[in-house]
Amino acid sequence: MDKILIHTEYIKLDSLLKLAGLAETGGEAKLLIQDGQVLVNGEACTMRGKKLRAGDTVTLDGRTVTIGEGR
Repeated sequence: MDKILIHTEYIKLDSLLKLAGLAETGGEAKLLIQDGQVLVNGEACTMRGKKLRAGDTVTLDGRTVTIGEGR
């Protein structure tokens, strides 16, 4: 499980996918999310603007990323 530190209150799901290297482009992230392939806290999420905060987890293709607070 990887950990991504954020220095803001939240990060949007599509931005997290790019930051974590789970998607190479915003377009790819959008398609993965729309297709229901991305799990947020264990549930499929199709909202690419979903606000993620410290403690949330995102899973794609068996790889899980946890969001941590980097303050």
